Amino acid sequence: MADMQPQLQAEALHQILEVTRKLAAPFDLDTMLSEVVNASRSILDADRGTVFLYDEDTDELVISVATGMDSIRIPADKGIVGECAQTRRLINVPDCYADERFNRDIDRQTGYKSRCMLTLPLIGYEDSLVGVLQILNKKHGVFDEQDEFVATALAAQAAVVLHRVKITEAMIVSEKLDREITVARDVQMGTLPKKMPSIPGYDIAGVFSPTDQTGGDLYDFVPISDEQLFVLMGDATGHGIGPALSATQVRAMLRVALRLGASLDDAFTHINDQLVEDLPDDRFVTAFFGLLDARSHGVRFHSGGQGPIMHFHAESGAYDWHEASTFPLGYMNQTNLKDAISLQLAPGDILGLISDGIYEYENDAGEQFGQGGVVRVMGQPDPGSMDALVQKIMQAAQAHGHPAPQADDITIVLIHRRR
Repeated sequence: MADMQPQLQAEALHQILEVTRKLAAPFDLDTMLSEVVNASRSILDADRGTVFLYDEDTDELVISVATGMDSIRIPADKGIVGECAQTRRLINVPDCYADERFNRDIDRQTGYKSRCMLTLPLIGYEDSLVGVLQILNKKHGVFDEQDEFVATALAAQAAVVLHRVKITEAMIVSEKLDREITVARDVQMGTLPKKMPSIPGYDIAGVFSPTDQTGGDLYDFVPISDEQLFVLMGDATGHGIGPALSATQVRAMLRVALRLGASLDDAFTHINDQLVEDLPDDRFVTAFFGLLDARSHGVRFHSGGQGPIMHFHAESGAYDWHEASTFPLGYMNQTNLKDAISLQLAPGDILGLISDGIYEYENDAGEQFGQGGVVRVMGQPDPGSMDALVQKIMQAAQAHGHPAPQADDITIVLIHRRR
């Protein structure tokens, strides 16, 4: 991963994760966006920051939060912010007044002198434009490649804030608890992968089935390159809205850490230590953090309280069951993280990340589905597609427990190296 993008100092990574943590708080829109603006000014050593929200009805960009400025509306196709909104690409301008795209009207209205600027699109879920983040006047010199790197992560967090606030506002308007839970479920289900990643030579599938309308399980895939994939699977203790928010927070923090070039070890350690501060003493998150390299067919992973991790060897028909490699996230500070576990996927092999909702699914006699139940479903010469196999495991566990209801959240992620 280190070869793919710049590395960031541990202190800078900590600052970005701190911003992510603050954005999880239930503040109003202006307060939360101010956190992003203030963080961008501080980390990038800049003089000002501005957030333009996109008004779809009028096709305008509206300055909602700006250091020392009142609300201003501009057409969404004018100036540098307009070009950024249209192209959805970062724009780094070292000399504003030498750039013909620069709109001088705002400077004339405010009396402020723009010297250099970074302008970044705020892209929400399903690739929707929610606004533009603009950072002005680096105090020493102009913005460089490292500044662009950090600003991109901050812009991603601003988009997350907008999405969360809109959902929260919808929940506040709702008068009934069941409506609030439904919205929370929509938020959580909306953060699950919309489609499975495409990695050459691999078939990947995943499913999540909460016990309640919301649950504490999660899974996610973050492509690092065309042939490298970061895989997350976790389980926050408990059921309902609280664990669902914890699961969503882990996903958001991981994506920020990877966006900033954090290594597997650093991402696991920093997120664990942040959750120690954030979660109540009786709460934690079991999690699998893994990196698949399709070139070498190797997988490196840390498993914080998550296990067993299944490795099916197609050639021999044998199974390896890897237990947790360390304690769950948020349980205590990580001071001596062991080396990541490494395994090789031979042709036909399957890596299975299966939550305890499957293994511990009980029938009326108190018998658990267990690893044996998974093996019985898997024990076929040709497993077929992973999407079909995921459903077979789910259906077999439910049939085993019938008529007992599902007692725990269920998550299954299968990664198959094709023959």
